[in-house]
Amino acid sequence: MVSKEQRQRHLARAKYERQQQRRAESRSRAKQRNALIAAVLAVLVVAGGGTWIATALNDDDKDKASSAADDPLMNATGEPTPQVNPAPKTCAAPAPGDVVPQTYPAEPAMTIDAKATYDMVLKTTCGDITITMDAAKAPKTVNSFNFLAEKKYFDHTQCHRLTTGGMAVLQCGDPTASGSGGPGYQFADENLAGATYPAGTVAMANSGPNTNGSQFFLVKEASTLPPDYTP
Repeated sequence: MVSKEQRQRHLARAKYERQQQRRAESRSRAKQRNALIAAVLAVLVVAGGGTWIATALNDDDKDKASSAADDPLMNATGEPTPQVNPAPKTCAAPAPGDVVPQTYPAEPAMTIDAKATYDMVLKTTCGDITITMDAAKAPKTVNSFNFLAEKKYFDHTQCHRLTTGGMAVLQCGDPTASGSGGPGYQFADENLAGATYPAGTVAMANSGPNTNGSQFFLVKEASTLPPDYTP
């Protein structure tokens, strides 16, 4: 007969093993994501091309190309629309279809579980990137991504900005591919206390405090950006 103490030890061990498995899976996803981000940026730097995207966001847990190394990641308001280049030969051709312009009068109502984590799958012409998003740390950000993904807001959009050198990032999420596009609403910054931007980070681009919209960036190499961008 199994004693109460033995049963508790067994349950504790099973819980520990589940936690270790989840951590290993998380590390594996992060490694794959970082490798793909690096590959996408490397292709774009060499080929001078563009990458097109679509997104899907799923509940994961309920239980302008530029070389200015120190240029802040802000919406390039007033700049001319950059030339849209064909996709690099090493990546797939963009799926048929056009961007459907969409604007909304206000930030969407909260519909997500603010305690859950979500996986956003960024489907690019150079491969899929799975981004794990923690709603407990950035509920407004996750809720906005969920809303826009459901509206197919990002479908057929182009990642419009690439920086290299001291700050290697790829910026996406602007349907106009001009650097000044957005969903019509803005929302507050989140998760900034002690924020850092190591390789593999995905964060919101903005034009100043509390001006988040739809644009975001993916970090290839560790950056010394100030903690002004919701990660």
